[in-house]
Amino acid sequence: MNYEGNILKMRTELAKPVNYFLPVGGQEIKMNDLIGKEISLHFTGQINCISCGKITKTSFNQGFCYNCLQTAPESSESVVRPELSKSQFGIARDMEWAEKHDLIEHTVYLAVASELKVGVTRHHQIPTRWIDQGASFAIQLAKTPNRHIAGIIEIFLKKHFTDRTNWQAMLKSDGNTEINLQEEKKNALQLLPAELQKYYCEDDEITSIEYPLSDLPEKVKSIGFDKTPDIEEVLKGIKGQYLVFKNDIVLNIRKHNGYFIQIKSPS
Repeated sequence: MNYEGNILKMRTELAKPVNYFLPVGGQEIKMNDLIGKEISLHFTGQINCISCGKITKTSFNQGFCYNCLQTAPESSESVVRPELSKSQFGIARDMEWAEKHDLIEHTVYLAVASELKVGVTRHHQIPTRWIDQGASFAIQLAKTPNRHIAGIIEIFLKKHFTDRTNWQAMLKSDGNTEINLQEEKKNALQLLPAELQKYYCEDDEITSIEYPLSDLPEKVKSIGFDKTPDIEEVLKGIKGQYLVFKNDIVLNIRKHNGYFIQIKSPS
């Protein structure tokens, strides 16, 4: 099968293992079906901004042209640093967008990829956010009415937990099973001031996530389309937003949002 078009980060479905779908132009490729098979990916050299659609020589912040990096609401600084959201005061790049994305329920969570981390996501992005980060286990810690408050909770907890995922360790690990998420959640509550403890989530369910990557790589080497426009390898598995190939080279799909790619795969 031949596919051609701009790619976006893989869509996922929680299953055992996770189902992955790669958007290419107006089509989707079910990537799980390609595991164990040789696929060919060719970057044509064209990059389109995922916000305005214009051709850009350089992609910023996983898919934006420079102008949209500075102006688009979906690339505002509060996307990475939720505590900076001011939409609750009526201040935003686009208030209509903010009402749908910032002024809605957010979840603060604890997750385990290679180590324990804290994070923030919109409520409807569970479990997508956890899958994209390659988490093996996750639990909800707090629920807030907007993005800003969730970010403030994260700020307090970042003094004790990391908020970043070590992507190399994540790809080489099935997650630390010795971490007791329910106990860590109780401990985290005590680290918050009283005015933030009221957002504590009583749901103690732990989400366990399995990925279509049974043979974990011992070492990983990251490649990208800018320096390696042609990739022809056997797909070994998928975790997070990474394609893992037979020789343990890995490709971060999300990093290449908007890249125009030609893909050949077995029918």
